[in-house]
Amino acid sequence: MSLEELNVQIEEKHLVVNRIREEIAKVLVGQRELIDGLLMGLFTRGHILIEGVPGLAKTSAVKALADTVRANFKRIQFTPDLLPADLVGTEIYRPKTGDFSIKKGPLFNNIILADEINRAPSKVQSALLEAMQERQVTIGETTFPLADPFLVMATQNPIEQEGTYPLPEAQVDRFMLKILIDYPEKNEEKEIMKRVGFDAPEAVQPVLDPSEINAIGKLINSIYMDEKLKDYIVDLVFATRDPAGYNIDVADYIQFGASPRATIFLSLTARAYAFLQGRAYVTPQDVKTIAPAVLRHRILLTYEAEAEDIDTDQIIGRIFDSVEVP
Repeated sequence: MSLEELNVQIEEKHLVVNRIREEIAKVLVGQRELIDGLLMGLFTRGHILIEGVPGLAKTSAVKALADTVRANFKRIQFTPDLLPADLVGTEIYRPKTGDFSIKKGPLFNNIILADEINRAPSKVQSALLEAMQERQVTIGETTFPLADPFLVMATQNPIEQEGTYPLPEAQVDRFMLKILIDYPEKNEEKEIMKRVGFDAPEAVQPVLDPSEINAIGKLINSIYMDEKLKDYIVDLVFATRDPAGYNIDVADYIQFGASPRATIFLSLTARAYAFLQGRAYVTPQDVKTIAPAVLRHRILLTYEAEAEDIDTDQIIGRIFDSVEVP
């Protein structure tokens, strides 16, 4: 595909993106970073983890996105008494015939909202590992493929809050992005009060179907990325593992650096972000803009970092300042 043809297709698909934004804006005020992250997850089939205090419309944002897609949506409320079978399903014994039948769980849908995912213990989280990576689940001795597309969009409250469990590292690494959201601006909060407290909210209308999601995904894969930018991405990830090799004085704060999934997802999301900006090529700023959401949950800090109140975003900032931009 030539650059000219690519630009034409991007311009055409960008109209769809704008329509999705308009529909989501009916129920969500502001939160541009969150909406961009959800769109990137939708178009690239990447799972998204959203963290913020209660009441910031995390659930409403995912529900609004799901309403713009003609696909099956399921909300699962995670609680301490949830069981793995409540997610994947189970075998049911039939006394009359003496055999077992399969009852499939809610994971057999296209878009899964795992609400307050960190309120369920690790035995439940383990049930998601196979589904999130292989996009299949095993019930008894039978393995079933999941729907296409299959996306887990999870919300969680900050880990310090009562009644929450830290997610296993193996599961956290399967999330393409971890998006942090904060309180709205004053003018945004006034608009929220007006919409929710005084006006009847508008219904979100479906905009696209799974085939269009596939087409946009292929288009994102065609977006141009220079070799120097690929090297830049690799350097950023390697700097989280060997900061001393890049003359970055943060080795005492990093217990484990980012996995190879970070390199894969950073390359993919940089192209997806460029698409959302209506461009057929990736810039260094695209990488720098999206990198914190890709890296922040993949860098495991030491106790020394926690004692000095240093978080992963500060570490990422130091890496950005030290790794040469092409």
